[in-house]
Amino acid sequence: MSTETVTVHAVELGEGVTASVSGRSITVKGPLGTVTKRFDRIHVNIAVKDGKVEITPFTEGKKDVVSSNTMSSLVRNMVTGVTKGYTYKLKVVFAHFPVTVKVKGKTVAVENFVGERSARVTDIVGDCKVSVEGDDIIIKGVSLEDVGQTSANLEQATKIKRKDQRIFLDGIYVYEKKKGW
Repeated sequence: MSTETVTVHAVELGEGVTASVSGRSITVKGPLGTVTKRFDRIHVNIAVKDGKVEITPFTEGKKDVVSSNTMSSLVRNMVTGVTKGYTYKLKVVFAHFPVTVKVKGKTVAVENFVGERSARVTDIVGDCKVSVEGDDIIIKGVSLEDVGQTSANLEQATKIKRKDQRIFLDGIYVYEKKKGW
């Protein structure tokens, strides 16, 4: 008779943070907001007990244990997001044509980029808050994935194609990532 030890990863929720599991999705609520994430394809059991989220892999196979490590890291990021939040700072860089960045609802418009007549428009993902202060764009939110994807959308929208990128350095670039607002 073999006695397998099952690895259980526990993520502390902390003060003022609650979590609930519904099927294969987990919702974490905290002082800054709420983050919900679905884990349909990860083979783990999720339970909330005694102020902790317990993650147990289905088997002790290597792939399931690695998946449970990833899952615990994602839940830890969710807890950090609802307690501290995430902030990304981006710099608008231009050489000749002055670039204007405007936030309109759930989109960001980059006007006069490299002298183009039409604006380059990108979406704001999730519940991120985008503000423009001079040559800086500040993106704040409770979901790390949403903040990161919004900043990546801005970088990709201002990518210069079919020109030497060592000479044409215009664009929007991330220069600071931090936890907290």
